[in-house]
Amino acid sequence: MKSFREDDDLITRARAGDEAAWAQIYRDHAGRLIVWLRTSPSGDAAAAPEDIAADAWLTAAQNLGKFSGTSDDFAGWLFSIARNVASNRRRTNARRATSPHDTALPGGVDWGTTADGSLVISGNDATRRLLGHLSKREAEVIACIDVVGLDATATSHALGMSVTAVRVARHRGLKRLRSILSAQEPDSEPGPPPEPEVGAPAPPAESRKTDV
Repeated sequence: MKSFREDDDLITRARAGDEAAWAQIYRDHAGRLIVWLRTSPSGDAAAAPEDIAADAWLTAAQNLGKFSGTSDDFAGWLFSIARNVASNRRRTNARRATSPHDTALPGGVDWGTTADGSLVISGNDATRRLLGHLSKREAEVIACIDVVGLDATATSHALGMSVTAVRVARHRGLKRLRSILSAQEPDSEPGPPPEPEVGAPAPPAESRKTDV
């Protein structure tokens, strides 16, 4: 996996203690981190996404001095922290048996799409249901790239994968989703009536318009 790129100005200022820079980083990534936690199969049904995100931001703030990279790289680093927080919570809940809920996603496909089958969020639950048809790796990659807009490099850092593996997983996942969406498309509307065959009898006179 490639190393992080050199720090950009925003990260440099945040690492130096510039509160405005840190606030800008938070504004850039807080919303999509919540969306990702709500849609990703890495989420934990027993923990609120907001709680996981809060822990991730706290960890990121405490370890910012160890981070090096651009603000885009920061997104991948932050998401990897959140993924670890969610994973640790799942293990803790499993040991304590505090969650009686099945974390499996319900069946069925009900989500918004564009004409070419690209992803459009029509609701977190709907997106999670569709991603539930994919392998965990494919679902995580598509959640990162197509749901919240990370690039392939940031996604590779978030998920601990190579950039090549990210691209392969996304290609396979989108191919599977397009297949599902095609199977769900309603029958096409009936087209215009066919042209009469050559030599076919003309329609009755009363059905034809005449010039006045």
